[in-house]
Amino acid sequence: MKLKGITKRWATNTLLITALVLLVLVTVSIFFVVGYYRDYAADYLSGYANESVTTFFKPYVNGTDEVFEQKAKEFVDSFSDKGRMEVQVVNRNGKVSISSSGFNVSETLEEMDDVHEAIESNTGISEWSGFNSNGEHIMIVSMALPSSGDSFGGAVRFITSLRGIDGQIVGFTFIILFVYLLALFFVALSGLFFVQTIVRPVGRINDAAKRFTGGDYDVRIDSDDIDEDEITELAESINTMISEVAATDKLKNDFISTVSHELRTPLTAIKGWAEMLKELDGEDKELSKRGTEVIINESERLSRLVEELLDFSRMQSGRMSLKLEKIDVLAELDEAIFVFKERSKRDGIELQYSVPDVPAPMMADPNRIKQVFVNILDNAFKYSKQGGTVNVTAIVENGNLNVFFADTGCGIAEEDLPNIKKKFYKANLEIRGSGIGLAVVDEIIKLHNGVLEINSELGVGTTVAISLPVEAVAEAPAIITNEMMVDSNEQ
Repeated sequence: MKLKGITKRWATNTLLITALVLLVLVTVSIFFVVGYYRDYAADYLSGYANESVTTFFKPYVNGTDEVFEQKAKEFVDSFSDKGRMEVQVVNRNGKVSISSSGFNVSETLEEMDDVHEAIESNTGISEWSGFNSNGEHIMIVSMALPSSGDSFGGAVRFITSLRGIDGQIVGFTFIILFVYLLALFFVALSGLFFVQTIVRPVGRINDAAKRFTGGDYDVRIDSDDIDEDEITELAESINTMISEVAATDKLKNDFISTVSHELRTPLTAIKGWAEMLKELDGEDKELSKRGTEVIINESERLSRLVEELLDFSRMQSGRMSLKLEKIDVLAELDEAIFVFKERSKRDGIELQYSVPDVPAPMMADPNRIKQVFVNILDNAFKYSKQGGTVNVTAIVENGNLNVFFADTGCGIAEEDLPNIKKKFYKANLEIRGSGIGLAVVDEIIKLHNGVLEINSELGVGTTVAISLPVEAVAEAPAIITNEMMVDSNEQ
């Protein structure tokens, strides 16, 4: 199986490092076992090379060779552990005089490295392991016997085969290696399973992302079979992102359709009246005047739409800027109200206006502030029917100017309220408009460190509240001005 991606990195990094660490532990364990058994064998043999051996041979240090040979025979005959090891006595001539195995030993002192080590050792005892002439693995513990002067006094050699110990070491080594391979197998199995719990959902996320990139906005990542973890959160976040992008794409398409309609309608009117005026050639002054007014009004409408689009472009690119100067916000509100007085009479909608008789100074962009008021009033009139009311109230308190625009229009559905300030969003597609006006208004208010809030009830009306920080002024009672609805019969 060819590994790739996360699985390959896991196998290369985690699994390989784990295998090496376990291998080091196995190697150390094997060396420990080998050392333990070798030390055990050495201790076992050294247990016989004790002071009792020295005591036994000491009286015969200066005796004749015959006496030494006789006592050596007695020592070997009385040795109780002949079945587990071989004991040899080396005489003062450097030859093995007797062996518990019953075989003659042809080795000489020059060939007995273990005896030489015992003589040179401070303790008089040496340990040696290796292979004999028959290729058998053995261990020898030699003990130098007391001597008179510088002469060699003889030695006793305790020899045992390490075949059994080697077999146990091999057995334990195989057990340790088996445990190592078993542990590595389970580590690899569990690790691979864990990696797959990451790779599989990531693969699904990748597939969904590719489909999404290809324009499939209906794709969703199924996270029901994914454990609750960061990947689940990622999948849910991507699902939310896809939903948001799909919604934005729909809003964008609706926006393009709306803007196209908004552009087509005034252009059609302008073109139609222009052609009519051309045909009239000034013959009907009343009709010409009416046509000219239509062209001017529709041109202004086009100009406002283009300005909204430009503001939206600036807002999206972060290039919307303010030309700040000291202004009276209520004076700008007065101008916006004045603009809509005539419209309130024309549309048959009552415009009520209540503001404090004090200035509301602040550093602001007067054109942008007026744009905010005009846009909100325009929405209030657009969504209100003849006979409705638009009430504008301003209050200065705690260093803030709070302006409330309340209408008795069609209202906004509760599910639409959270989205009403989003770009392209229109709650009511039957009413003309680009759907970006409130998004621009909200951005302008934020740039002035203010807050825009919208509350509405479907079929009852909408209240838009603006709060702007202003400089402290003396409070005064409100001056209320009512522009009453004009009966359509009087128009």
